[in-house]
Amino acid sequence: MAIDHVTLDVQDIAVSRKFYAQALRPLGYEARAEVGESVGFGDGRGVDFWIARRGEPTTTHVALVAPNRDAVEQFHEGGLAAGGRDNGEPGVRSHYHENYYAAFVIDPDGNNIEAVYHKPE
Repeated sequence: MAIDHVTLDVQDIAVSRKFYAQALRPLGYEARAEVGESVGFGDGRGVDFWIARRGEPTTTHVALVAPNRDAVEQFHEGGLAAGGRDNGEPGVRSHYHENYYAAFVIDPDGNNIEAVYHKPE
């Protein structure tokens, strides 16, 4: 089963748009669609990650595939620079598997956003 898209509810669309534009850039994502108070991000093959102001936000965890370890590090740096909070510096999480390289950032609404690379260095 493939996931078509994910939507996170946010309180302030402008603040979240800025956060995700900067945090997701190293993963090849950019804002590609806007509908009302929603912004869709994609990597050129489609728009599959959305943020929307449509009610009270709830928190969740989303893991996005990074093309390499450097992109994981850039994601973390970009997310912090855009106002996110650190929830795990870039590094190997061997309790998942020996090559699980990830970083975690809490977005402005409390969502735990992860960038992960699964291959050896």
